[in-house]
Amino acid sequence: MPLRNRVTPFGDIVAVPARGMFTGNRGIIHAPEGRRLGNRRWAGKAWLICECDYKGWTREVMSGRKWTELFFLDEATALAAGHRPCFLCRRDAAKRFRDGWPGTPSARVMDATLHSERLRGGLKRLHPLPAGSLPRGVMVASGSTAWLWAGDWLRWSPHGYAPGRPSGFDGMLTPPSSHAALMAGYRAVLHPSARSDRAEG
Repeated sequence: MPLRNRVTPFGDIVAVPARGMFTGNRGIIHAPEGRRLGNRRWAGKAWLICECDYKGWTREVMSGRKWTELFFLDEATALAAGHRPCFLCRRDAAKRFRDGWPGTPSARVMDATLHSERLRGGLKRLHPLPAGSLPRGVMVASGSTAWLWAGDWLRWSPHGYAPGRPSGFDGMLTPPSSHAALMAGYRAVLHPSARSDRAEG
């Protein structure tokens, strides 16, 4: 039985057997007695995107009480859900991500800004699609389906992306600040199924 620790672009946490390219956390949100989520879906404004392999560190998922390990298909999924690169295990990526923000904000300022952009009344917040072209790595919602822009539209699933044709869009899942970082040149790491040769096939 898979643990409930996989994050969707809508920010929901689901139980699926597929593995992700990145891990991350929102603080401690699993129950003290075992490997299951508690009632909370975040325990702070710092929602991080971390490397699955860092300095050989190993942990049993959802066993400790330091943080709750979550997993993402890829970085575009994590950004859409409202997470940002970690300054510890992904320092270079985090600095490049911050370069796309006005000034040089602290991690605390970025976290507060993203928190205001990702949620409304405790639910995932959608944003109007900006005018003009979209950068690779942005995700949008069409009903209950998430779509990635990677030079063409690709339909998201926990296992990867597939070509498709969305009928319309309800809004942008990627928070505006993360969209701005992508526009400024930050390149989100995409799942191999988002490669252009696969998308066209």
